[in-house]
Amino acid sequence: MKYDFIPYDKNLVSRARELRNNQTREEKFFWSNILKSEEFRHLTFLRQKPIGNFIMDFYCAKLLLGIEIDGDIHDANRDKERDYILKKKFGITVIRYRNEDIINKTENVKQNLLKSIPPLIKGG
Repeated sequence: MKYDFIPYDKNLVSRARELRNNQTREEKFFWSNILKSEEFRHLTFLRQKPIGNFIMDFYCAKLLLGIEIDGDIHDANRDKERDYILKKKFGITVIRYRNEDIINKTENVKQNLLKSIPPLIKGG
C-alpha cells in the first residue's frame, strides 16, 4: 500500500522530539558522519520520525527506508515483528546497524547503506 502521507500516532510527537534532542552518541555520529556525508546529500533523512505506532531512528520518505541504530537492550524478536509490520502496512524497508558498528566499522556501514539504496530507488 502506497501512502502520500504515512499516518502516525500523534501521542508520539513529544517523545520523538525528546529523542531528537537527546540522541545517543552513535545516533549523532551516524547522522553527522554518514547521512550528512557527500554520498547521501541527494537524500533527505528525518531523525526520530513517528510512523504508525513506532518511532524510526532515521527515515527517508523518498526511499521508504527506515534505519535503526540498535544498542545492547534491543529485543530481536520484537524488532523483527516491528520491521514486518512497517513493511507490510507502509512498504517501509528497515535496515538495522549495531551501535558498535557505527563507531568501529563506519566505512563498512556506509558502504552497506550505499549498496542498499539502488534497489530501493527501483522499488525493490
